[in-house]
Amino acid sequence: MKYRKDRYGQDLSVLGYGCMRFSRKGTSLDLEKAEKEILAAWHAGVNYYDTAYIYPGSEALLGAVLERNHLRDQVLIATKLPQYMIKSTEGAEKIFREELSRLRTDHIDYYLMHHVTDSAQWDRLVALGLPEWIQEKKASGAIRNIGFSFHGNSDQFLKVLNAWDWDFCQIQYNYMDETTQAGAIGLKAAAARGIPVIIMEPLRGGKLVSMLPADARKAMENHERKWTPAEWAFRWLYNQPEVTVVLSGMNSVEMVAENTRTADQAEAGAFTESDFALLNTVKQSIQAHEKVGCTGCRYCMPCPKGVDIPGIFASYNTMYTESKLDGRKQFMQTVALTKTPAFASQCVGCGQCEKHCPQSIAIREKLKEADRALLPFPYRTAAKVMRAFMVRKGSRSAQNTQSGNGSKS
Repeated sequence: MKYRKDRYGQDLSVLGYGCMRFSRKGTSLDLEKAEKEILAAWHAGVNYYDTAYIYPGSEALLGAVLERNHLRDQVLIATKLPQYMIKSTEGAEKIFREELSRLRTDHIDYYLMHHVTDSAQWDRLVALGLPEWIQEKKASGAIRNIGFSFHGNSDQFLKVLNAWDWDFCQIQYNYMDETTQAGAIGLKAAAARGIPVIIMEPLRGGKLVSMLPADARKAMENHERKWTPAEWAFRWLYNQPEVTVVLSGMNSVEMVAENTRTADQAEAGAFTESDFALLNTVKQSIQAHEKVGCTGCRYCMPCPKGVDIPGIFASYNTMYTESKLDGRKQFMQTVALTKTPAFASQCVGCGQCEKHCPQSIAIREKLKEADRALLPFPYRTAAKVMRAFMVRKGSRSAQNTQSGNGSKS
């Protein structure tokens, strides 16, 4: 494993473990499976583990795995304060103590103001006295490094970056987002100030692997490097010395093995003209096919009316990056025929989702567009018939269960 330095000389593994996408087992996270994956990463040299207060079950799972394997002092924990929920320093203190309890630790190595989109949010926290609270925590050692995770444009990023003496920052960045969000401008500005940059969404929620257009995938297969789609994305990031850590939401041992191998081999400045040309071809292909720039981060959820926004957009994009049949089949399986209906037609246009979208997607408009594409008349009719059948079948099953229970009493 290769390492790059933080602001104070601490070695950080260039690959970090993103703890937002652990596999589920029933209604809970799969602890045993996640433990194997975390340990595989640790044995390969990964020492940076990123979670957040709002990732359901994530902090508690990470804390449990680290405690029972006696690894707390051998890894670095990054977690986040949901700044959008904070109304006072007392509120921040309550959440912070809850996070320490979940993580079974007495300190956080890297603590972030979560999901900052503009400088006004930091100004609000300043007015609440958060800087003084942060300084108190740093003085006591409860927080070792303070930073922020950012989703917004580069102008706002620079304002937030310059508003405080940050120890590090976290941005969405990949070969498709070079000129969006904080972008290369933000990356280089932070590095110029000596501030480490943690990268999230290196694969755009897996999209740069699982949803590559066929011609883009073929271009990669035919290239002399013979790198996998994930490897291309990670190596592009590692090629830039301004990048400190790249987070990956790994949820299989095989994924851990591939990503740690890449992290061990990749070097800054190793890309050739041929490599850049290949990714330019891939970018043009993706841009020509995709309909919505959704990464599946689910910050827009839950929808108060039950609309599965990421599920709908993923299916819509699949129609154009794979095939219309594949996209509609995916939609029927993951959205239309779920136990609770989650159709775009349930949207009432409240706009709550758009306030939280890191990609600034016009969600309400795109939902209507996706609904028309995914459910033309024959499919809309089929979905209604199949849902009606499911409801009747479920009702009969419930009646039979009640009857069976009654006969045993």
